[in-house]
Amino acid sequence: MGESIAEGTIVRWIKKVGDAVDRDEPLFEISTDKVDAEIPSPAAGVVLDISVKEGETVPVNSVVAVIGEAGSAVTPTATAPAAPPSSPLPQADGAPASGESAAAVPAVPSAASEAASAESPAAVPAESSAARQRSSPLVRRIAKEHNVDVAQIVGSGIGGRVTKQDILNFIEQGPPAPAARVGQAASVSPTPAHAPAVFRLPNDRVEPMSVMRKKIAEHMVLSKHTSAHVYSVFEVNYGRVDQIRKAKKDEYERMGAKLTFTSFIAKAAVDCLRQHPTINASIDGERVIYRGSVNLGIAVALDNGLIVPVVKGADEKNTLGLSRSIQDIADRARAKKLSPEEVQGGTFTITNPGTLGAQFGLPVINQPQVAILGVGTIEKRAVVIDDMIGIRLMGYLTLGYDHRLVDGAVADQFMADLKKTIEQFDPAQV
Repeated sequence: MGESIAEGTIVRWIKKVGDAVDRDEPLFEISTDKVDAEIPSPAAGVVLDISVKEGETVPVNSVVAVIGEAGSAVTPTATAPAAPPSSPLPQADGAPASGESAAAVPAVPSAASEAASAESPAAVPAESSAARQRSSPLVRRIAKEHNVDVAQIVGSGIGGRVTKQDILNFIEQGPPAPAARVGQAASVSPTPAHAPAVFRLPNDRVEPMSVMRKKIAEHMVLSKHTSAHVYSVFEVNYGRVDQIRKAKKDEYERMGAKLTFTSFIAKAAVDCLRQHPTINASIDGERVIYRGSVNLGIAVALDNGLIVPVVKGADEKNTLGLSRSIQDIADRARAKKLSPEEVQGGTFTITNPGTLGAQFGLPVINQPQVAILGVGTIEKRAVVIDDMIGIRLMGYLTLGYDHRLVDGAVADQFMADLKKTIEQFDPAQV
């Protein structure tokens, strides 16, 4: 289901030993580097054995349970050995495996891990073949950006695989991170090595970070370390789109969609991105990749963190299509029904801190993108109109952008066009 995942953590078993399970019925919940998801059973039968406990992290191709007929004897199973450095490590994002008797953390063909992708660029030329095979595309991209030879780093991952934390530690400190045992998650420390020691008070409660929380921490630190973050804030009058929304919302509901302010903002943003390709781009070392389409990420807040599912080909959709797609991915994100591909490949992201009343936010760029749009709360405010004070529906939009590629003039022109598009939204597009 993806090419950057080599291991997964069993978060929760939905079925227990002795429980009957139907094919495609949720069997367990897994947390990976990309997404939390419920994994459906690959076969119908009875859960005869569970070999991986909740909270354990195992490599792809590991057998985690046995499914068979009631009363059947359990055949001893063993987790698949880690791939040796001389062969590519199968990688997956937590998809259900095919087969009739064993449930496993699934893998994809190793050829997928060798395919070049826009989001995971190729390694630096000096990097050896063996080093390429024991590091993910993301690690190779970080190495290329910092002129680091991955072969110099002792990996703490499965089969000596170099993890993101290994290369970040190498960049920050020089020496590599200590190795972890095969089949066990590498130690993850999103806190910088130079951070002061944390003292505890008598009434403190100490809990381990969830897998999702650790990954969010890693991604945020990586983004701040990678991009030169700069922000522009524009105030927008939503009066026109509010009138259109009120006139069209019943019609949209009959067609199975919700017409929200996010629908208008998303449509205006993808239209403006066509005119401003620098905002819809990525940096690959000393090269710039201008994306051929707009894959729109929509940040969705969950009870235990944040996830950014992606609407692929958003620039090819009308307002109705965007509304349906945004509603669909948001609902399935909260229900943990997303596949790993649905949180990859984004080229531009919208996040909405305004839902809880924030005037505006300063969001962190979602790598390897170069810009992110923050939506502030939309509310009635007193504004000056032709030297008179009037009441209008207003809100702030914030563009966070990577100053390595995007200059202030480019960002502000994009925002000026976005503001104009929203304030003069064409009803024919709804």
